[in-house]
Amino acid sequence: MWTPVSRGRWHGRALTVWATAAAHRGLLEPRRTPSRGAAAKSRTLDRLYSSADRKEKIDMSRFSVENTRNFSIIAHVDHGKSTLADRLLELTGTIDKTKNNKQVLDKLQVERERGITVKAQTASLFYNCDGKQYLLNLIDTPGHVDFSYEVSRSLSACQGVLLVVDANEGIQAQTVANFFLAFEAQLSVIPVINKIDLKNADPARVEKQIEKVFDIPSDECIKISAKLGTNIERVLQAVIERIPPPKVHRKNPLKALVFDSTFDQYRGVIANVALFDGVVSKGDKIISAYTKKTYEVNEVGVLNPNEQPTHKLYAGQVGYLIAGMKDVTEAQIGDTLYLHKQPVEPLPGFKSAKPMVFAGMYPIDQSEYNNLKSAVEKLTINDSSVTVHRDSSLALGAGWRLGFLGLLHMEVFNQRLEQEYNASVILTTPTVPYKAVLSSAKLIKEYREKEITIINPAQFPDKSKVTEYLEPVILGTIITPDEYTGKVMMLCQARRAVQKNMMYIDQNRVMLKYLFPLNEIVVDFYDSLKSLSSGYASFDYEDAGYQTAELVKMDILLNGNHVEELVTIVHNVKAYRKNVLAKCYGGDITRKMKLLKRQAEGKKKLRKIGNIEVPKDAFIKVLRTQPDK
Repeated sequence: MWTPVSRGRWHGRALTVWATAAAHRGLLEPRRTPSRGAAAKSRTLDRLYSSADRKEKIDMSRFSVENTRNFSIIAHVDHGKSTLADRLLELTGTIDKTKNNKQVLDKLQVERERGITVKAQTASLFYNCDGKQYLLNLIDTPGHVDFSYEVSRSLSACQGVLLVVDANEGIQAQTVANFFLAFEAQLSVIPVINKIDLKNADPARVEKQIEKVFDIPSDECIKISAKLGTNIERVLQAVIERIPPPKVHRKNPLKALVFDSTFDQYRGVIANVALFDGVVSKGDKIISAYTKKTYEVNEVGVLNPNEQPTHKLYAGQVGYLIAGMKDVTEAQIGDTLYLHKQPVEPLPGFKSAKPMVFAGMYPIDQSEYNNLKSAVEKLTINDSSVTVHRDSSLALGAGWRLGFLGLLHMEVFNQRLEQEYNASVILTTPTVPYKAVLSSAKLIKEYREKEITIINPAQFPDKSKVTEYLEPVILGTIITPDEYTGKVMMLCQARRAVQKNMMYIDQNRVMLKYLFPLNEIVVDFYDSLKSLSSGYASFDYEDAGYQTAELVKMDILLNGNHVEELVTIVHNVKAYRKNVLAKCYGGDITRKMKLLKRQAEGKKKLRKIGNIEVPKDAFIKVLRTQPDK
C-alpha cells in the first residue's frame, strides 16, 4: 500500500510526492532536475500554465485493463456516500488518515456549507490485493433529484456501482431512481448498507427491502459503518471481485469521452475523460468530434484526488486532459476526442438534460452585464445541464432566461455565481415550460411550428390564438412510513395528482406513485411533504411528458400597465375583487348600496390621480422575497 507524503502548497495547489517505497516498486518514473537557468526561464510559464513538470509522474502502463475497475457511489441524499468515499481514500493510502477528513471530494464551497454533493468528483485509487496492483477509479455522485444528470453522466464512465442505503432509513425515493439508472446502463450493482453503528439501525429489515424492491439476494449486501470504518476493506474486495474490468482495446486508435469539465483561468478547459480505446499523451494532436477543431495536448493525468500528471493515459482509465481549449463553446460534455489523422466513430454521448424550471436572471447593475455574461458562460462549462437564452426586461434591463433541473439546482447555481465569481444577480419567480397548440395557419407560419413552447410567462399566447394548452407532468415516487399515508394522499390530491400505484416495501413503509402537474410540485411541495411526515417521507420524480390543461396568464397591473416581471401562469383561477359587503350581516339594503357606491367613487378617483412610479429597488425586493413555508 502506498502512502502519500505532503510537501506543502505551491501557488494555491496542493502538491503530493509519493513515498520512496512506491518508486522502488516501479510506479513512478525518475524525476529530472532542471538546471538553474532552465528553472528560472520556465518559472513564469509554469506558474501560469502547468504544474506537470514539478510533480512526480505515475507510470499508468503498470495497470493492465484486467486490473482496472471503474465505479460510482450512488445513494439517496445523506445516506453516507461522501463519508464512504473518505474511508476508501484513507484505506488505499490516497490521503492520510486524520479526523479532518470530511467530504474530501466535495471541493465546492456550496457543498461544504450545505453538506450535500452537487458535483460528481473523480479519484484514482491504487490498491494492492492478493499481490496484484489495482487501479480503482472512483466517482462520488450527488444524491438529490435535481442533480440526477450528474449521476447519469458519471455512470457512462463506469462498469459498476456501490448502492449505499442507510441502515436506519432504508430505501428512499432517490435510492430507487439511482438503482434504475445503473440497471438501465447494465452496470454491476453492489448493495452497501451503511450506518450500522446507529442505535436504531435495522440492517436485516433493509436487506429484505433491497431483495423485494431490487431483486438482489440479501447475502450480497455488505454491512458497514463508513463513519467508524467498519468492513470498508470488504467493499474494496467486492469492487475487485464483482465489478468487471472495462471492455476496451489499447491498440486501437484513441477514443475518449468527455464526461465532465471545469474551467481554469490560466489553463482553460480541464476535461474529465474516460478512454474507451487507445492511448493519449502530452504532445498528441487531438480532434474534437463536435467542433472538428484540432488541439495539442498540454497535460494528461489522474485525480488523486488532486491533479497528478502522467505521461500517458490508457484505454480503460479515467483522468483529466488539458489541450488549450480557451473558448467556453469548445468544451462539450459528451464529445468524443480522437487523434489527428485517425478518425473514429463518435461515442453516443449523452442525452441532453431537460430543464424543469426556468427563471430570469439579471445583473443588479447593468454595467456588470459583461462580467456576469462571462461568469455564466464559465459556470455552464462545469454545469452543462443549465440552458441559457438571452432575455430583456423593461424594469430590469438585459439578462437571460435560464433553465434548471429543479429549485435546489437554481439556488446552488446562484450561490456558485456569488461565491466563485463574486456576481450578484436578480432571479425572477421560477416557472415551468408550457406548450400551446396554435389555431390558425397564419400563426403557424409566423411561429414556424404548430406547437410552441413557452418558457417566459410574459409571452404566453391568448386563448383566442390556440386550440389547447399543454402543461408538463412528472411521475413522482414517494416513500413514507404507513402512518402518514393518509396525509400524503390528501396533499397529492390537493396538488391535482393522479395515483398510479401503491406498494408496501416492508411492514411499515409504503411506496406511492403519482402523476403530478410539474407546476404543482416545483416550489413548495417537497417542504410540505417533509412537514406533514415529520421529515420521514422522501420524494423523487421523472419527466412524463405533457397533458392538456386549463391554463390562464395572471397579469399584475400598475397604472393600468402590465408588469412583465410579475406575470405568472395559473390553473383556472377566477377573478377576485374586494368584498366591501363582508362586514354586513343582514340589515337594510340601503346600507349595502351606500358601501358599493363609495367603492365605485373611490375607483373613479383612483383612475384620475392614482399614477405611481415604481423604482427598480422595489422590483428587486419583490422578486427576492421568499414565500413563508
